[in-house]
Amino acid sequence: MAVSVCMATHNGERFLDAQMRSILDQLLPPDEIVVVDDCSTDATRRLIDSFCDPRIKLFVNDRRRREVWSFGRAIGLSRNAHIFLADQDDVWLPGRVGRMSIGLQRAALVTTNFEWIDADGNPLPVSAGGVRADASGKSLKNLADIFAGSTGYFGCAMALRRDLVPLILPIPPYVESHDLWIAMAANLAGSNLHLEEPSLLKRRHDNNATRSVSDRGVVAKLRSRAILVRALLELLGRRFTSASRDYGAERPGPHEKRASE
Repeated sequence: MAVSVCMATHNGERFLDAQMRSILDQLLPPDEIVVVDDCSTDATRRLIDSFCDPRIKLFVNDRRRREVWSFGRAIGLSRNAHIFLADQDDVWLPGRVGRMSIGLQRAALVTTNFEWIDADGNPLPVSAGGVRADASGKSLKNLADIFAGSTGYFGCAMALRRDLVPLILPIPPYVESHDLWIAMAANLAGSNLHLEEPSLLKRRHDNNATRSVSDRGVVAKLRSRAILVRALLELLGRRFTSASRDYGAERPGPHEKRASE
């Protein structure tokens, strides 16, 4: 199955080159990287253009819209059967696309673990929490973990099938985290797979876009829980509206052999 990599960028020139190369090394000619740039003021767009690779498709927001909106736009612009999410400052490990594509034959969403690195690419002794393989089918527990703030779902470690897109798009403007929105959708659809093996190196530096829930105050945490409740109710409404949709395993058919397999 052909792959679409969806990336949101904003002032990412410092680390973007290494990430783009780690992704392109795993893609075939039918694949694509859909980049939505959120009004960068540095050399991000020039760097992307410098690759001169027809697989890269760059779109620029009309104004600053933040990462949730940008990822939603990138997913909407993608065209292939398998959709991978990518942050601008990470590094994909070899074989990521092949392993996760195999997983997408079993579930509409695949989430892996990752390893932390610092700004210079050195390993960090930080536990990411992570996902557990034995929790893949435990939808209610996974949803409870999301509300408890103990989830290991990170968008940069996710890949999804196109049949999940009608459930997740559009992402409502009140949603704080596209990662958790997509994870809740897949768990509600009962088509979710966790792979414990790391598939990328996640970079920790001073300009990371997201903040840990543990860094927030009590009021902010309560607000986030209220937003999650609202999001869950909206997803439930969408899920029951499209109750006939099949989110199970892919039907048998010809599969393109990935370069990493």
